[in-house]
Amino acid sequence: MSLSPVTYGLIGATLLVFLTQMLSQSILGFDLVTLLGAKDNVAIATGQVWRFITPVFIHGGYFHLFINLYSLNAIGPTVERFFGPWRTLVLYLLSGIAGVLLSLSFSSYRSVGSSGAIFGLLGSLGAFLYTNRSTFGRAGAIQLRQIVLVALFNLGLGLSPGIDNWGHLGGLIFGAGLTWFTGPNFAIVRDETAGRFILVDQRPWRRVWPRVLLSAVVVASLALFALLILSRY
Repeated sequence: MSLSPVTYGLIGATLLVFLTQMLSQSILGFDLVTLLGAKDNVAIATGQVWRFITPVFIHGGYFHLFINLYSLNAIGPTVERFFGPWRTLVLYLLSGIAGVLLSLSFSSYRSVGSSGAIFGLLGSLGAFLYTNRSTFGRAGAIQLRQIVLVALFNLGLGLSPGIDNWGHLGGLIFGAGLTWFTGPNFAIVRDETAGRFILVDQRPWRRVWPRVLLSAVVVASLALFALLILSRY
């Protein structure tokens, strides 16, 4: 059984969507999936609300796909190990939507890609290491610095033409914020039965899912507000 079912499920779903893109390109002569699912301000303004999430699974070519899936495979299992499957899945999807929302607010260009959702995982891992710094000590501090450097480096690369850095930033901020309020909070506890110390999550999923649900409602409300604003122009 996979130790990271959500991560590899997302990779599989993204590959399936890309295969559909290639098939439509081959059969129809154009990418129907991108045409119907990319982040497009005008289309969203007409009520095509599915475009808040579909861009997360669509990619603009083999290299774009490879970079994002490589990043997801590098970060996802670590997040899923500490956060659990449900929290990881919700974090990924909501971060992706948050990225689309910020891009919608500040960029008029069409865009696709899972980068915003992956930046959400990166932000969540950074926030997790910071809030658990007393538990993970120096090793956690070193990893946190590395994550900050990776985030800054990739945001710097995102300043290049053709890259939707607003989507990256939206996912990063949302992932870190959601983790700050709903992420795991570990403590080192002695297991008397086994006679050793173990990590115990003081904020397990069963306690925080109402907060996560509230966050989803907030994101949905912001998406509706953005839709109403766009429809007036």
